[in-house]
Amino acid sequence: MTIPKSAPAASNAAELTVTELSGALKRTIEDRFGYVRVRGEISGYRGPHSSGHCYFSLKDAGAKIDAVMWKGTFAKLRIRPEEGMEVIATGKITTYPGKSAYQIVVETIEPAGVGALMALLDERRRRLAAEGLFDEARKRLIPYLPEVIGVVTSPTGAVIRDILHRIADRFPRRVIVWPVRVQGETSAQEVANAIEGFNALPENGPIPRPDVIIVARGGGSLEDLWGFNEEVVVRAAAASMIPLISAVGHETDTTLIDFASDLRAPTPTGAAEMCVPVLADLLAQTAALTLRHRGAGRRFLEGRRGELRGLVRALPNGDAVVAVPRQRLDRATERLDQRLQTSFREHHLRLGRAAQRLARHSPQAELARRQGRATAAGERLLRLRPELVARRRVKLLEIEARLSRALAARAALERQTSTAARARLDQLRDRLLRASTNDRGRRVERLATLSKLLGSLGYGNVLARGFALVRDAAGQPLRSAKAIAPGDRLELEFADGRLGAVADGTPASGGGQAVPAKPTTVKAAPEKTAAPKKSAPAGQGSLF
Repeated sequence: MTIPKSAPAASNAAELTVTELSGALKRTIEDRFGYVRVRGEISGYRGPHSSGHCYFSLKDAGAKIDAVMWKGTFAKLRIRPEEGMEVIATGKITTYPGKSAYQIVVETIEPAGVGALMALLDERRRRLAAEGLFDEARKRLIPYLPEVIGVVTSPTGAVIRDILHRIADRFPRRVIVWPVRVQGETSAQEVANAIEGFNALPENGPIPRPDVIIVARGGGSLEDLWGFNEEVVVRAAAASMIPLISAVGHETDTTLIDFASDLRAPTPTGAAEMCVPVLADLLAQTAALTLRHRGAGRRFLEGRRGELRGLVRALPNGDAVVAVPRQRLDRATERLDQRLQTSFREHHLRLGRAAQRLARHSPQAELARRQGRATAAGERLLRLRPELVARRRVKLLEIEARLSRALAARAALERQTSTAARARLDQLRDRLLRASTNDRGRRVERLATLSKLLGSLGYGNVLARGFALVRDAAGQPLRSAKAIAPGDRLELEFADGRLGAVADGTPASGGGQAVPAKPTTVKAAPEKTAAPKKSAPAGQGSLF
């Protein structure tokens, strides 16, 4: 015989849903830990999500914790997180019920000591150098005497004053200052935007484009100068089409922008000295070069003058030089006279022969010849005139016959065309009459339908049931007794005509409307009585 086991005793613990349990765990963890500082290595960092939030992990040799950084917190960071970077994160421990996991919501993040910053800086320098951003071959020469100098720095610090004073002392030039923050969370992006903004200025725009750019900042700690080590600043400096001088910190301070710039200055004042020469030295040098130039010109002229004297002495006598050409000229003159006499005689003979030929073709001889030909042609025309007249008459008769035949054919064609058009016109007239008859019938039927509808909807049927329409002196219908003042002239329209009346303002018994107690009717000529209309259908409740 088997003895059944007894049922388990009921528990006193309250039943919880999964959501309730997750919420209780979340509150317990947040109340227990609150804000914490966690040191660890960033793992699984892929940059900001499409939403702007960042998701990664913090790990050490024995454990790992998920971390999340919201979009607003990420935008305020002074140092951007990177994969493998050892940091100290400050935030709040919480849970994510959707995965039954706990995580830290990071609010601030900082490198784990100066050594970590130096390691990060060295790794970033090697990576950017491998891309060729620090190559000497791509660096540009600084212009010797720029017209416009662009300065990227803080407008309130001592750096800009030192630069302006140094430039004014050495060689006054136009300076354009692009104000930026040189320390803080947004300093790197502002410096990069300033460099790109100077490069984007047009050549001949309202704001002149600088010939050289100075990026300057005073000295400070590694954390203070960290904005000039950011990748966005380095890439902007390397991509600048305008020569760029970096003057960040003191002579012993080194930032990554120093490697990407075209020239590194030890101090902001040194950058101003590299941009422009000393005006007094330049004037002295120019004066010395002017004196040297004048002396060289005098020596050159003296040398050319001596060479000219030597050449003059080496030249032969002028008469000896022109003796042979003069003799050739005399002989050529003698030959020219002989040739001219011979040519004159030849031209005289040719002219005589041409005169003889011209006499044979004189206008008188040519006119006589043409007159003889005209007389002969007239005689031939008189002989041929009767024959020409006969031939023209025969030709005219043939043309008349062809024209008569053509006119007869054209008349027959016109008659056929007229007959066909008349038949077509008769057909169209019959169709028009039929269409007009049909359309008139349809319009009569529609008019009768509309007349019935007008009789049904008009207010004449209402008047026929004993109602009256009240109008004011202007002929406008009145719908309320309040609109009538004592002494107003009224017009009452009944089913069989209209009458005039005057309101006396006495209220009728049992109602609040003012009706005339003793209306004075004006015997007016009844207006045209509306044609009797059919009674309105039952249920019509409006007079208008």
